[in-house]
Formats: sequence, C-alpha cells, structure tokens
Amino acid sequence: MDALGQGPFDTSGIEVGADGIKRYTGLTSNLVTLLQETVERHGYRTAIVELGGPSITYAELWDRARRVAGGLRAHGVNPGDRVAINLPNGLNWVLAFWGGHLAGAVVVPMNTRLSEPEADYVLGDCGAAIVAKPGEPLPDGEPVELPNPQRSDVAALFYTSGTTGRPKGAMVTHDNFVTTVESVIRCRELPRHPEQATLISVPLFHVTGCCSQFMTQVAVGGTSVIMPRFDPAAFLAAIAEHRITLVTSVPTIYELALRHPAFATTDVSSVRTLSYGGAPIAPELVLRLLSAFPAARLGNGFGLSETTALATFLPHEYAATHSDAVGFPSPVNDVRLHNPDPITGVGELLVRGPNVVAGYWGAPEKTAETIVDGWLHTGDMATITDGIVRIVDRAKDMINRGGENVYSVEVENALAAHPDVVEVAVVGVPDPVMGEKVGAVVLPRPGTDVDALVGSLCSFACERLADFKTPQFVRVIDGPLPRNAGGKVLKTALRDAGGWTEVPRLR
Repeated sequence: MDALGQGPFDTSGIEVGADGIKRYTGLTSNLVTLLQETVERHGYRTAIVELGGPSITYAELWDRARRVAGGLRAHGVNPGDRVAINLPNGLNWVLAFWGGHLAGAVVVPMNTRLSEPEADYVLGDCGAAIVAKPGEPLPDGEPVELPNPQRSDVAALFYTSGTTGRPKGAMVTHDNFVTTVESVIRCRELPRHPEQATLISVPLFHVTGCCSQFMTQVAVGGTSVIMPRFDPAAFLAAIAEHRITLVTSVPTIYELALRHPAFATTDVSSVRTLSYGGAPIAPELVLRLLSAFPAARLGNGFGLSETTALATFLPHEYAATHSDAVGFPSPVNDVRLHNPDPITGVGELLVRGPNVVAGYWGAPEKTAETIVDGWLHTGDMATITDGIVRIVDRAKDMINRGGENVYSVEVENALAAHPDVVEVAVVGVPDPVMGEKVGAVVLPRPGTDVDALVGSLCSFACERLADFKTPQFVRVIDGPLPRNAGGKVLKTALRDAGGWTEVPRLR
C-alpha cells in the first residue's frame, strides 16, 4: 500500500527531504536550547508543581538544574555518558532530567516498577555512569558551560517493556523530541502561549508523560502539575485547584475519575484538551467524556517508544463517530501497511518520520530488523480506511481460529462497551480441532452478577461481531489484569492461567 500522510492538521512549514521524510522547518535545535529559550521568555512563570510538594519557576528550574549538571560533572560524568533516573514522578525527577541534559549526558528514565534484576539489566545494558535514586540527594556543584548537542545526537534512552524478551533501549534524539513537541501542539491544536497547565498522571519514564505532556509545556512556557502517584480524588482536586487546561491519560484513569463521588461537584470547566490512548476505549466512555468535559476537545493519540510517543491522532471531530480508530498520521508522519490481507485489508503498520528513533542502544541487529529503509515496523496489525488508522491487534496476539484470523483488539473494543465490564483482555485458547478459540478475561464492575455477566457477554458480542470472533471461553477475575512494568497486559500469563468457563455458541 502506498504511503499515507495527510490528515486534518496544520501542515505549514514542512519540507520533504531527499530521503522522502517530511520535517518541520525552524524548530529549536536541541533540548538545552529549548529550555534556555523558555527561561529567557517566561522565567518568572511556574514551571513545575509537585502535588503535595514544592513548586518552582522556570528561572529556579534553570538555576537548580545547572547545579545538578555541575554536580554530575564533579562525579566524573562526561558528555555522552548515561545518567539513569530511577525516581518517582516529582520535582527531583525533573531536576535530574534537566541536570543530565545540561551536563551533556544521555538521560535514561527508568521504570520504577521494575524488579531489582530487571533494573540491574537496564543499568548494565546502558552502562550508566550514575543513578539518581530515592532517598539520595541529587548531585550538586558549580554550574558548568552548557553543551550544544546536534539534532542527531541521542538525548535519552527509553527502554521498551520487553513483553517478548529483554528490554531494548530506544535511542531518542534531540530532533525526535522537538519534532514530537511540534506534532503534539499541531494535532491537539494547543495554544502557543504559557497560559496553560497540564496534569501529568502517567509516569514520566514513559514517552507520553515525558515528551507529549512535560516537554510540550516546557516549549510553550506552561505549567506541569505532576502527580507522584495516581489517586482519583487528588486527580479531580488538582484539575479544579490548578485550573488544568490539558489532560492526557489512559481510559482506565478517566473511568475511575468519572465514577468517583467527587466528580459531580468538581469544576472541570478549565479543561480545553482531553486526550487518551494506550489502551482500547469503550465508545460509551467517549460519549461520557464528551458530556462530562463539554469545554474540551477530545482526541485519541497512538504511538510507541520508537516513535517518541505520537505517530497518529484522532481529533475531536471524529471522537464520537470513530472511537475505535487511532486517527490520522501526524503532519510529518507517513504510514502504510506491510503485506495487507487482500480480503480484510489488515497488515502490519509501518511508520516513517523524523520522530522515529535512531535505533536500539547496542543492538544493531534488532535495529536493522525493526527499521527497514526508514520505515519502522511497529508489530501492530492495522487497517487504513480514508486515511484513518485502526489498530486491530499486535501481530503476536492474533488468534487463528480454524484458519480465520481474529484480532484480539477488535474483540476487546466490542466487549469493553458492555456496561458491566471494567477491563477485558482477549487471548487464544488452545483447541484440538480449531487450533485456537477466542477467550475473554473480564474484570466486572463491583456488585455485578458474575453468572449473568458470562451469559450476557456472549450475546452482547454476537450483536457486534462475526460469529467466529465471539468468545467461546470466559474467565472472570476479581482484580486488575496482570501487567508488566510498562503497563502492558501480560497475555501469556492469561493464556497459561486456565480456569476457563466454556460458553455455548449462540449462532
């Protein structure tokens, strides 16, 4: 399929290079300059608010981060060395991040949910010169001369969650960062002035929290209100108290917020942009969000660590009618399908653009397998209709039912709309005749009659899906779906757990 790269976004000031890749013109050259320019323009404005903790202005952030940089240099950190951040969300995380960059280092945000062996692997793989840890003071010293990185220099390593093996360090360049910031501003139609505030409820060690939210606010001089940990009551209180204008999170957090008793009395009128992603969203939840946040533009973002967060975006005008889609390519991204099925149109989604990372740290063979002729092989199976991308599954999670391909995300999207379902995951259940059959693992809403849910779930699916896609096995769980440290559902564990209830075919 030919490359597709047009959507309803601002495409001004974009040039196409000899390599076919589209790039924004006039962007800041690196992250150091990005922060410095904001400090010069908006130094007096509040940069960071840590809920339950301190807040600082951009001028204070600059001064303190430069002292952290001086301390890193005094500890022997040289330009290009790796500085790992193993800290929870908060001001110290931000100071360590900027201190590392102002020292000329490559920053390695670490997933704080990793086990000790997993964390040790990441530290060994990246060869970290120093690690910022909880309970330990950040390095402190005299400010040093600022570095001037090139666009193509690696700025950070974001380690993938490693569902299929060891985590890999995605090498995010300065150009990747500033490109994504510009794409976020254009796709979400954000104002380019500092009169705004974002509430960061997702981890800063992910590209969404770090790049799509935090870095975007730095670019415009806005305020980042950071939650050290998620709590629905604190989430709602922060929106009202800090007059939050931009919220980005996962569907589960919005569900918890809307169901919280405090929502009915919370003033959310300041919210102008509400984005979601990272998991399928129920169409019913989209409609509730539209009603609950009437002043906000909604949007669904899709991306990977390897695309520095945003690759496609579904804008507000399509939110209600295309809730199963992840939208159009960003202004500088092209997408296409690899080996699409001639009947279903499903193929592996490929992405090309200046936000695609430089590769994997110390793994040239993995890089060559994943990025081919400039195209990132995402591993996501998708369709593209009228320029709109729909993710139907991870390639490895596709279920082969007697020769019919069943895409688990499609079934999950359908079942997530059931009023008594909080979370759902769909996996293949081994079958001696069909090879695999469809199984659904469901977390019900509190107080739900489990027997009634099992019975109604399949009839509910039959109204929305072809017969071969409807679950023939159901397992109801009493706690959240198992996830790895990166938040991805552990489908192998779900397949291996057993305990299935077989349900009769309804047609």
